[in-house]
Amino acid sequence: MRKDILVPARSLALLARAKRRLHRCAMHLALLLPLLLPLPLLAAQTTVAVASNFTAPMKVLAQAFERDTGHPLTLAFGATGQFYAQIRNGAPFAVLLSADDETPLKLEREGWAVAGTRLTYATGRLALWSRQPGLVDPQGQVLRTGRFDKLAIANPKLAPYGTAALQTLQALGLHERLTPKLVEGANVTQAYQFAASGNAALAFVAVAQVFENGQLREGSAWVVPDTLHEPLAQDAVLLKVGQNNPAAAALLQYLRTEKAQAIIRSYGYGVQPPPHTR
Repeated sequence: MRKDILVPARSLALLARAKRRLHRCAMHLALLLPLLLPLPLLAAQTTVAVASNFTAPMKVLAQAFERDTGHPLTLAFGATGQFYAQIRNGAPFAVLLSADDETPLKLEREGWAVAGTRLTYATGRLALWSRQPGLVDPQGQVLRTGRFDKLAIANPKLAPYGTAALQTLQALGLHERLTPKLVEGANVTQAYQFAASGNAALAFVAVAQVFENGQLREGSAWVVPDTLHEPLAQDAVLLKVGQNNPAAAALLQYLRTEKAQAIIRSYGYGVQPPPHTR
C-alpha cells in the first residue's frame, strides 16, 4: 500500500527558493568564467622562432607586444640553420625571425613560408668582445698579436654571425693563422657564453649582446666594420603554420611600428624605415 509523504508548504517554498538561487549562481559562474581564464586561453597565441643574436631585444619586444595587443608569444631561441631544419621537419613555428635574409627566402621558395610576407626587421652588427677590460683595443689589433688562448665563433654552417666572423678573419688575412685557436658554439649565444664564462678569451658576438643604448655593458670590444663581411640583414617571415593565426600577422605588423623600431635600435641594430615586405 502506497504511503504519501506530506511535505509542509513552508519546506516546499524553501526548496524552491534554494533551486532559484542555485540557478542564479550557475548563470553568474558562466558569465564570470571567461574573466577567470588566463589570458593565453583567450588571446591568439603564436610560437616564434628567433635567431639567438636577437634574444635580448626580442624579450623586450614580446612584453611590449603582449601589453599592446593582448597576444602572448611563445619564444624559441636558436641558430637560424637549426630552425630551418626544424621547420622543414614540421616544427610548429608560426613566424621566423632569422639572422639572415637567405633562409626566409629559401623557405618561401620551398613552400614553407607565405609569399609576400618577408620583411627586414633589423640589420645586425658584429663585434669582437672580451669580458676582460682593455684586452680588445678599438681597432681589433689583438687578433694580430695572437695574445689570447681561444677565440669563440658561432658555427658558420648554421649561424650567419659565424659566417660573418669567418669572413672578417679572411678579410684581415688571419683565418689560417687563428684557426687553431677557434672554438665553435652552436649559435652566437653560445659563442658569447664561451667568452663570458672565461672558457675563451675572445668571441665574435652580436653588438646587441654586449651593448645597450650605445654603451658597452662590460669588458672590452671592437665593433667590426661592415666592410669586412657581408651585410647582416635579418628578415622575418610568416610561416605556413601561422598563416591563419591573427597573433602571427599582428607580430609582423608590430615590427613595423616606431615603438618596435626604437627598441631594436636601442640594442645596436639598424632598421630600415619604413620596413618593407618582399
